[in-house]
Amino acid sequence: MAKVTIETLVKTYPEKNGPGVTAVNSINLTIEDREFMVLVGPSGCGKSTTLRMIAGLEEISGGTISIDGKIVNDVLPRDRDIAMVFQNYALYPHMSVYENMAFGLKLRKFPKAEIDARVREASAMLGLDAYLDRKPKALSGGQRQRVAVGRAIVRKPKVFLFDEPLSNLDAKMRVSTRTEISKLHARLGATMIYVTHDQTEAMTMGDRICVMKDGNIMQVAEPLELYNHPKNLFVAGFIGSPQMNLFKGTIRRAGDKLVFIEENPAAPSSAVSIALDQRLAAKAAAHIEKPVVLGIRPENVDDALTATTVNPAATAEVKVEVSEPMGSETYLYLHTGATAFIARVLPTAHYEANQSVKVCFDVSKAHLFDAVTEQAL
Repeated sequence: MAKVTIETLVKTYPEKNGPGVTAVNSINLTIEDREFMVLVGPSGCGKSTTLRMIAGLEEISGGTISIDGKIVNDVLPRDRDIAMVFQNYALYPHMSVYENMAFGLKLRKFPKAEIDARVREASAMLGLDAYLDRKPKALSGGQRQRVAVGRAIVRKPKVFLFDEPLSNLDAKMRVSTRTEISKLHARLGATMIYVTHDQTEAMTMGDRICVMKDGNIMQVAEPLELYNHPKNLFVAGFIGSPQMNLFKGTIRRAGDKLVFIEENPAAPSSAVSIALDQRLAAKAAAHIEKPVVLGIRPENVDDALTATTVNPAATAEVKVEVSEPMGSETYLYLHTGATAFIARVLPTAHYEANQSVKVCFDVSKAHLFDAVTEQAL
């Protein structure tokens, strides 16, 4: 397999009366040999454009892409030794599953015996043996996607590229297919680059995740590193489901303590006030009386009546807007009067809309961000 190196990569789409639109803005990224790298971000962030430039399907405006130590900027897609799996499967409707998987090898003049061996090996790996004689129209969406993956596998390329391959599948099929792709990566030991807008896919599949926004890389890290130590507000809000709660406010002194005071001009008396622990206080020391954002995940907000430990200096009386019982837990959609946020609580209690409830915050798991630069303190 191969290492992929991206250096100061740029993609600009020209405009008739302007400087053009920059879709990818001078990014640097290294995908290690045999790594499963996920590019994730909202629509229009440049992730698919980056993947298509790696594949050679999109012209590079600037920078370089290297595969296995060789710069491939001017190398034709067919000569890059990559295989791509598309969102829409791109299967030939008039060919059988076997013929679809064998087609690329036939074009490259592989011997019939080797084609047959490779197709049957991939078919067995993906559970497609019973469908080899069927046409794509006789298959489910998940089966078609497996055929598209099988067509890539038989190539035995240096790099596999996946462009949102699960977005056309229903929720149950997405879960099972992403598990199959993860198993496939472990079995093949292949270098894989996977594009998705779904952060759950990213968290469950990637060895590392590259979070993108507006053509820029926000952070590259292992899934739990992204979740536990986001570098900026965008990553904090994008990674995690439900997303991290974000409260705008200010750091103030209260005796020998530092306290976060929520920005709540409509109802100052009900503003959330949270005493910072030693860790957060050290981060906030240079930001006293400056605007900050406090981030805390739903699982770190609890009902003060049922919580095992409650810090009185980190509680707030808030209103319940919606209660969503999930079976093993309940999501409470709450409002302070200025900020909407979510708590993940035990399923045993019953909550009504507009009910007042006291919640407590686990400050040891909270984050602070500069409100101006949006970077983590």
